Amino acid sequence: MAIVLGLPKGSLQESTFALFKRAGFNVSCSSRSYIPSIDDEEIKCRLLRPQEMSRYVELGLLDAGICGYDWVYENGSDVHEVCELNYSKATSNPVRWVLAVPNDSKIKKVQDLQGKRIATEAVGLVKRYLKKNGVKADVEFSWGATEVKAPELVDAIVDLTETGSSLRANNLRIVDTILTSTTRFIANKTSWKDAKKKAKLEQLKMLLTGALEAQRRVLIKMNAPTKNLDKVTKVLPALHAPTVNKLNDEAWCAVESVVEERQVRDLIPQLIKAGATGIIELPLNKIIF
Repeated sequence: MAIVLGLPKGSLQESTFALFKRAGFNVSCSSRSYIPSIDDEEIKCRLLRPQEMSRYVELGLLDAGICGYDWVYENGSDVHEVCELNYSKATSNPVRWVLAVPNDSKIKKVQDLQGKRIATEAVGLVKRYLKKNGVKADVEFSWGATEVKAPELVDAIVDLTETGSSLRANNLRIVDTILTSTTRFIANKTSWKDAKKKAKLEQLKMLLTGALEAQRRVLIKMNAPTKNLDKVTKVLPALHAPTVNKLNDEAWCAVESVVEERQVRDLIPQLIKAGATGIIELPLNKIIF
């Protein structure tokens, strides 16, 4: 038994391969191949554009796949969502489909699009958005480089953005956010009902989400005088409680805890003040709850 798993080609490819690496799977693929290798005999990988992933999962040509919620929504695919995976190309933040216009455009709100021309890759998404707002406009499919089409070719665009930097670089401003999307791990509904395939997919879910949980945390270790132990543990966050072990010298203890990486820069001065010493910070690969 092997599951056929679709991995996203394009902007998510490198970050997806890196996530699988942290989860314990080595995935590799040559630049001209669409069949990545993976060091797990129970998984066969296929590299596909996220735009079409959910359709092939729904049809059962793939047992499961990874793609953005936006494309599941755009395609109207009837699939089982195994879990949400909070990662994207550059950050762990959601991506957004936004309505954008040139900085000097008179378009200020969706109603100003009446009779206008809009370019986008997500035609279905935009048409639903316009219908919801009672606006009639000409929506055309964009094959790429959507940002450069306004104002010469179209009045507005609807495009995907993570940081907004590309829009700003092309002198565009955001009028509205149409859809916020995160990466999803989806499965074919028949495959999900297969006990063996479901077990393998749940294992993947556990390891992938564990790798994402570890990405924003570190293990911090230190020594502390026994007399100062309460002071040190009081300022030290933990998943449950800090781990404390006695050293050969009974006057000292070893203390360790998993903490948010963003907390460390403020935490270390507090720990030093509380009496901790020999503080080290270590990266983590996975945290399984």
